[in-house]
Amino acid sequence: MFTLSEDHIKSLIEERKSLPPQLCPLGTLTGRSHHKRKDFTIPSSSGNQFVVFVRLSTINMLDFSVILGYRLPHLHSVFRLRRYNGKSHYHTNVMENETFYDFHIHAATERYQQAGFSEDHFAKKTNRYHDLQGAIDLLLDECGFRSPIEESPLFQGQTI
Repeated sequence: MFTLSEDHIKSLIEERKSLPPQLCPLGTLTGRSHHKRKDFTIPSSSGNQFVVFVRLSTINMLDFSVILGYRLPHLHSVFRLRRYNGKSHYHTNVMENETFYDFHIHAATERYQQAGFSEDHFAKKTNRYHDLQGAIDLLLDECGFRSPIEESPLFQGQTI
């Protein structure tokens, strides 16, 4: 099993990432069964590769997920750093013996990994979004994303 430390998780979340086209505003999603989806690959200047997965139920508009993942080098798998979920199911934080039914944000933790759970099993309720676009906006705000305009010399205080 591959375990990432709290410090490594934090540094990956905070790492500067470019905003992928068609994520904000969200472009067309592809239908598959009872969900629509879109995946984005985000290379970073450090050589790390990130992904954003967007999932939306065609039946229940409150059933959605927006996931920030980190492609583990040489392992062909994705480590979920954050997952912004809708209000469509109960969630239980096993180690805290806490269950809730609300919008919630899953966060990768070292302690849940060490206890044998999935990396992002732990979650906290939130009132910071109420729909898919709000969840995307919060992920972009919290996880180191920068628009291409912010990367330009004009916005970095450089003269041309």
